[in-house]
Amino acid sequence: MPVKVAIVPAGQWGTALAVPLARRGHEVRLWFRSQRGAEDFQARRENAARLPWVKFPDNVTGTADLSEALDEADMVVLAPASSGLQAICRAVAPLLNRNAILLSAVKALFFDGKDISSPDGAALASGVIAEELPDAARRLAVLSGPNFALEVARELPAGTVVASRDEQVARTVQDVLHTARFRVWISTDVTGVELGGALKNVIAIAAGLSDGLGMGHNARAALITRGLAEIGRLGAAMGADPLTFAGMSGLGDLVLTCTSDLSRNRRAGIAIAQGKTVGEAVAAIGSTVEGIPTTRAAHTLAEKYGVEMPITAEVYRVLYEGERPEVGMERLMTRAPTTER
Repeated sequence: MPVKVAIVPAGQWGTALAVPLARRGHEVRLWFRSQRGAEDFQARRENAARLPWVKFPDNVTGTADLSEALDEADMVVLAPASSGLQAICRAVAPLLNRNAILLSAVKALFFDGKDISSPDGAALASGVIAEELPDAARRLAVLSGPNFALEVARELPAGTVVASRDEQVARTVQDVLHTARFRVWISTDVTGVELGGALKNVIAIAAGLSDGLGMGHNARAALITRGLAEIGRLGAAMGADPLTFAGMSGLGDLVLTCTSDLSRNRRAGIAIAQGKTVGEAVAAIGSTVEGIPTTRAAHTLAEKYGVEMPITAEVYRVLYEGERPEVGMERLMTRAPTTER
């Protein structure tokens, strides 16, 4: 049965998710931050600023009126950059349909400069949403997987995972979103799914540093493998199911983000290794690089839970303490030999 879905805001990833939703016949409303953006979408049937040349059918509409976008919406997809999540939650709070399912498409960890709370708190996007929208927390799901927006929008085959602590909520989202080109698995491990999706960005920066230094494919493979190990260690300390990290939001997203030229985080690492400052690297990419703030949050979480995360620690030193990338990579290679586990 078709449902009404609001996507807030109409960024690249949110707009891409409109494609499988439209394919299922749902009424999809994209919320644009500007009237001009909404009008251009309606006139051209494309989000030229985010996904040019991808045409949308008539069951996808654009609006700059948030109340119009959310009116009687059965599901609301929250897809801002992490820096805007809190503000988006506060904006939608008075406008939500009381029974609407919330789907977070944010892949990041959060750090307020003072403390990171428990796995149910503000370390995860779901925690931020639950704090800002407590009445909707029981209807919250998160989406994560090896998905580049452009490929999803072009309907190239892809898979993802939706997690909710309420399995029925996850199944409802699966039914709404699943298509022959966008396969959706479900999980109840919200912590694991979110951690995998966020922490892979940190490892992707490390892979970019390695690639930018010309360290080769072997080094990248080692970083991916050991990166997965430290993601799993932190996940276990935070109560996640270790098997989650062998799935789409863990290994799947990690491999994709560490190997593709479409990965912003990997490209940022390459640029930094080639001599750009962090600010220059982000400016050159021209879009949010979620792995940068997530690195700081992950470094703090590792200290809080007493988990060894050497790759994350070196990325942190490069990004926040000015360490030269070659020094960080060398430090990883010259650590004391130990067992693989």
